[in-house]
Amino acid sequence: MSEDYPKRQLLKLSGEALVSAACPDTIDAVVLAQMAEDIAGAVSDLGIELGIVVGGGNIWRGDRGAGRGIERSSSDAMGMLATVINALALQDAIERIGQPTRVMTAVQMAQVAEPYIRRRAIRHLEKGRVIILAGGMGNPYFTTDTSAALRAAEIGAEILLKGTHSGVDGVYSADPREDPSAVRYARLSFMDLVNRDLRVMDMTAVTFCKDNNLPVLVFEVSPPGNLRKALSGDEIGTLVK
Repeated sequence: MSEDYPKRQLLKLSGEALVSAACPDTIDAVVLAQMAEDIAGAVSDLGIELGIVVGGGNIWRGDRGAGRGIERSSSDAMGMLATVINALALQDAIERIGQPTRVMTAVQMAQVAEPYIRRRAIRHLEKGRVIILAGGMGNPYFTTDTSAALRAAEIGAEILLKGTHSGVDGVYSADPREDPSAVRYARLSFMDLVNRDLRVMDMTAVTFCKDNNLPVLVFEVSPPGNLRKALSGDEIGTLVK
């Protein structure tokens, strides 16, 4: 464990990270429980303040619906609701272990979650609660990568952790699943990411992080223990700064 790990972090989880080949369900309870243990353990043992932005791609993606004839704004709204389902599932798994959480949504639905208010979110972090941020930014046409970058900056996170689910443990010179000679980078600058057209995040999110001096750690979230390592500041994945 690194001794200088960031104290306030924001973790971006894709919806697909909650799925596994071993389970036909939209959300694999075993995967969810493992993530919850890593998250709760890191917060408890390290004293970090953690926000989580979760995607909804395991249930619905806005561009998927738009490609099938659904109006894009409506399809993106469906995707925002999907992120709330995932957030509530993650909340339940984390609180079963005894770690307090709050789900906050950009789209108001007071019966199931708090509205996202920046100062309230920061107060929850200061009180040791994990905040799970759902609903994207509440606007169509923006990815949850961009939402994660924005929320990280708003809450004063020191780093954005981008957990991938593709079996690729960082940023490579090419897709290692197709090119065995591909090389994984340990560190990159944002300009390297842009100039080499390495598409690990939405380009709007990349530009935002660059402009706001927000480092991004890209790592594979699926292997047991990887999430804990990332939160602990261990050498893992690819650091972009």
